Amino acid sequence: MLTFTIRRLVLAVPTLLFISLIIFLLLELAPGDPMSQVPLTVPLEVKEEMRKALGLGEPIPVRFWKWTVQFFWVEPQVLIDNIFGTHFADGKLRILSWQTRSPVMDIVAQRIPQTLWVVGTAYVVGILIALPIGIYSAYRQYSWFDQTGTFVSMIGFSVPPFFSGVLVIVIFSVHLGWFPSIYDTTHRVTNWDSFLVQLRQMIMPVMVLALQITAQISRFMRASMLDNLNQDYVRTARAKGIGEYYVVMVHVLRNSMIPVVTVIALGVPAIFGGAIITEQVFKVNGIGQLLIGAIQANDLPMVQTLAFIFAVLIVLFNLIADVLYGILDPRIRYD
Repeated sequence: MLTFTIRRLVLAVPTLLFISLIIFLLLELAPGDPMSQVPLTVPLEVKEEMRKALGLGEPIPVRFWKWTVQFFWVEPQVLIDNIFGTHFADGKLRILSWQTRSPVMDIVAQRIPQTLWVVGTAYVVGILIALPIGIYSAYRQYSWFDQTGTFVSMIGFSVPPFFSGVLVIVIFSVHLGWFPSIYDTTHRVTNWDSFLVQLRQMIMPVMVLALQITAQISRFMRASMLDNLNQDYVRTARAKGIGEYYVVMVHVLRNSMIPVVTVIALGVPAIFGGAIITEQVFKVNGIGQLLIGAIQANDLPMVQTLAFIFAVLIVLFNLIADVLYGILDPRIRYD
């Protein structure tokens, strides 16, 4: 397993380099000019100097090489400096946002906590709800619980977040007045009372995201459990007199989790991208809203960096899913 993990990590490097090249070339084809928002009173020679300062006057291979060095070499040094108080990155040029003229990774680091508060909590809540629902729905197939779970899952699949988000705002914020309609990103958790305020403003966006996550994972969990409940090894275990709880929750569940792990692992980067709409609806100042703002402002360094971060998450959680396969099923060996 260790050899497999190391081999996959080594192969991930050229994979990510190729992905970064594709993202860079696609964004080069995007229309728009960062100088279009500069006032018309600015002389042309000043605009040209500004363009050169942003690195737009250099050839594409040179700009891609500089971005690669900054992302893979300079930014890790900045992270090390912030953690250990060293000075490896002093004086080195970082990836700068065209919109704010500040380092892109600093802005991303400021937005990540807001996204984790909402998206991370919603994903954990969705998984904790979806797995028991999927297990019990499969064990009690066609019961009233199974029928209700299927109905709720269809709603979760069918209703887009821009509709469900507005709906919960109208119900719980406008009519009932239970929760705030806008997420306060300036709020800081310092004590129990401030934590309760944070929890109160998180409920509605977490509710919207968790509905989608629960609907997807519970259906996969149910289908996988049904497939394993009819296998010969289950009948053999029951014939040996093993308790029903042990048969279902140990033998069947462990084998059923293999395809579900794939859905859960690959859903982590997907939910960060899918939370863009939810963050817009509830005004959560997170990664999704940052990406939308960068696209609207034609801030290509910001868009490129965020898109590449999503790609890194996909590669990383693919590796995590493969490692979990070997843990769940001893028959799977990579070495």
